[in-house]
Amino acid sequence: MKLIRNKVTPGLVLLFISILLITLFFNSSSLTGAVEITGLDFIGQAVLPTGFKFQGTPFGGLSGITYDERNQLYYSISDDRSQKAPARFYTLKINLSKGKLTDNSLSPVAVTTLQNKNGQAFANGKIDPEGIALFSQNSVFISSEGDARQLVNPFIKEFSLNSGKELTTLPVPKKFLPDKNQKKGIRNNLAFETLTITPDKKYLFSATENALIQDGSDAKPNQGTNCRILQYNLATKELEKEFLYPTTSVKAFPINVSGRFASGLPDLVALDNQGSFISIERTFTGVGFNIALFKVNLADADDIHDIDSLSASDLSKIKPVKKELLLDLRKLSVALDNIEGLTLGAKLPDGKRSLILVSDNNFNPLQRNQLLAFRLQTESSLMRFIRKIVPFLDK
Repeated sequence: MKLIRNKVTPGLVLLFISILLITLFFNSSSLTGAVEITGLDFIGQAVLPTGFKFQGTPFGGLSGITYDERNQLYYSISDDRSQKAPARFYTLKINLSKGKLTDNSLSPVAVTTLQNKNGQAFANGKIDPEGIALFSQNSVFISSEGDARQLVNPFIKEFSLNSGKELTTLPVPKKFLPDKNQKKGIRNNLAFETLTITPDKKYLFSATENALIQDGSDAKPNQGTNCRILQYNLATKELEKEFLYPTTSVKAFPINVSGRFASGLPDLVALDNQGSFISIERTFTGVGFNIALFKVNLADADDIHDIDSLSASDLSKIKPVKKELLLDLRKLSVALDNIEGLTLGAKLPDGKRSLILVSDNNFNPLQRNQLLAFRLQTESSLMRFIRKIVPFLDK
C-alpha cells in the first residue's frame, strides 16, 4: 500500500478543527494569551552623557523604566538617594516611529519628586529608589533597597503619578529586613532592584538582587547567588508567594585592577499573566559589563515564602524558576554600560512590540546614560499548541 505523506485533505482539516475545539474547551489556558519570546532584534541605542541636566536636576542613575501605553510616555526612576537632588523619577518620550532608536529619539519631558506620606521629599539616605512599575493611569509602584548598614528597611510603595506623593505601602516580611547583627535580611545595595506588574494589573513582582544573608552567599566569580522573587496580590496588598531564582555564574576578568566584582538580578518584566518574564542579569567583571537577558517562567516553580532560610533547607528538593538564555548583550556591536532596567515599550511600525533597556551611570563621568531598544519576536500559546498537534505546519 502506498502512503501519501503531508497531504492536507478536507477530512484532515475537519479532524484537526474538531480536535482543536475539543481541546480548547477542556483546556482554556490555550486562550490565556501566554507569550513566548522567539527572538530579539537590536534596533539601536540612545545616549545622554553624564553631566546632562534637566529642570535643574542631574539626569542619571536610571535604574528602572516603565511604559505608559495610553499616554505614550515612559517613566524612569533615578537611584539618587536624595544626595544630588531629591529622589525622583523622570518622564521620557522615546520616538520609535521609524522602527529604530537613536540619540534624537529620546527627550526628557518632566521630573517628579517623590514625597513621603507627610508630603515631604525623602531625606538623604532614607531611600534608595531602584524599580518602577506603572499600576494605573494615576500611580506607579516604586521599590527602594533601603540601607542595610544604617538599618533602613527596603520598601515597595505606591506613589501618585502626578504629585509624586506616597499612597500605599506593601508589607515586607521580617526575613527581608536588615539585622544589626548581620545574621539575616538583605545585603546592602543588593535588595529590591526589580519591579514589574502583570498586564492584568493583578500581581506585582519584585526580587532581591542577591541572596538574603540567611539564604547563602552573594555572587562571586564563578559562583551565582540564590535570589528570591516576591509575588504580591494587588487586590489584597499581601505577599502571596516567593520563588527561588538562581543567577548564572560569571567569570571575573583575568586582569582586575579595581579588585571589584558585582553580579546579580537587577530587573524583570512581566510578559503575560501566566508567569512569563524577561530578566536581566548584570555583572561588573572588573573590566566592563557582562549583561544577559533570560526567558523566565514561574509555572512549575515551588513557593518558598514559608522558608525563612534557604541555607538551612535542602535546595535539591526546591524547584527553582525555569530560565533560558535569550541574549548575551556582549554580542551587540555597542559598548555596554551598567544596564539595570527594562520594560515592554511601544509597538513598532511593523506591529511588533519593543523592549527598552536603561543604564545606571552612577553619576560617574566615565559612564553614560544608555538606552537600548529591541524588536520582540513572539509566538502565542495557541500557535505553539497548534504546531504541536499539527507537525506539518512546520514543514
